[in-house]
Amino acid sequence: MTAASPPAAPAPDRFRPGAAQWGLLFSNFLMWGGFFAVVPLITVHFVSDLGWAAASVGLVLALRQLTQQGLTVFGGAWSDVVGPKPLILLGCLLRAAGFAWMGFTTTLPLLLAAALLAGIGGGLFDAPKNAAVTAVTPDRQRTRMFSVMSIAGNLGMVTGPLIGALLIGLGFRTAAVAAGSVYVLAAAVLAATLPHTRPAPGQTPPGLSGLWAAARDRRFRRFTLVLIGYFMLSTQLNVIVTLKAVALAGKAATGPLYALSAGMAVLLQYPLLRVVDRHLPTRTALVTAVLLVATALGLMAFASSFPALLACVALYSLGSMIVYPSQQTLTARFAPRALIGSYFGFSAISLGLGGAIGNVIGGTLLDAGTRLGFPALPWAVLFVVGLLTAQGLRWALRGLHEEGEEDEAPAQEGAR
Repeated sequence: MTAASPPAAPAPDRFRPGAAQWGLLFSNFLMWGGFFAVVPLITVHFVSDLGWAAASVGLVLALRQLTQQGLTVFGGAWSDVVGPKPLILLGCLLRAAGFAWMGFTTTLPLLLAAALLAGIGGGLFDAPKNAAVTAVTPDRQRTRMFSVMSIAGNLGMVTGPLIGALLIGLGFRTAAVAAGSVYVLAAAVLAATLPHTRPAPGQTPPGLSGLWAAARDRRFRRFTLVLIGYFMLSTQLNVIVTLKAVALAGKAATGPLYALSAGMAVLLQYPLLRVVDRHLPTRTALVTAVLLVATALGLMAFASSFPALLACVALYSLGSMIVYPSQQTLTARFAPRALIGSYFGFSAISLGLGGAIGNVIGGTLLDAGTRLGFPALPWAVLFVVGLLTAQGLRWALRGLHEEGEEDEAPAQEGAR
């Protein structure tokens, strides 16, 4: 990205991550693969197989999302105190237990409890993982590293649903246990490769005061809150988009659906970001990406065949693959060096609230549209949410360049 990005990163052939970076990349692949091997099947298993209401399963997914992102707010601050590594390892093990437990649940309260445990695990490793990427990556390579992390995650997103689709033939329990086991492997990889970084000698750990500093950062605060709207849209791939795909093409549709979305990101994200980097400021790229996602969801109302739905998912994916590195890079740039974990933690508010609302409202609107005989209802509402979010981002990022968009983090620290 232009104005808001770190200085230009080296050419790809000079980008040679060390052991810690390779460990983070591989573990990110495993985490995303394990997540998408089971999460799409939760909706399919409990709604399509067991006949639960879509809103009930949406509540479960919302609880996991809200728990994870709510705890991530504090997980980032804790990582500034104890270092990212111990929190990431504990989080992986708790996520493994939560996913495995889901395979043995037969009632809504037990499924909610398993989702809560999985969410706690995610809350412990989410922001610390981003803080670890920042800690082991030089400033000039940071945008590139976040982009490559996204590609590794999307490789997991490609393979996870395909493996999950194969495992579901052996039963949801087998798929859930296998997905949990992947997180144990990710923990082992990071235990062997990730250094245990701590605050510099003589530097007082900020603790929860780091969160307060992030909350008082007016520009960063409004940026984070407006992004709630985007994350209401981004969660729909796991909820109503998956349900529409199953309705159009059966349970096997989950594999191609996620494979297309993630496969496009693997193949196109890096070259797409290079093109966007040359031609668009970060804030313009972010607003455009949100508009693409909103448009794709709106068009899904008219998709009457699985290929038509996949075409909409392709447009959705083009927007989504720009949002993640843009948001992460801006967050790292906003943060004073000693408060990186706290800023990443505070940024989780947008994903936590947006994801929770999105999971609930997606299933609820789908059920309401069915009752009212208006199946386009959820897609129309989401399209409007996307338009409002794009306009909100234009407002939230207004004046970014004038306020020192290209300044280094330490300079920003002094300005706050």
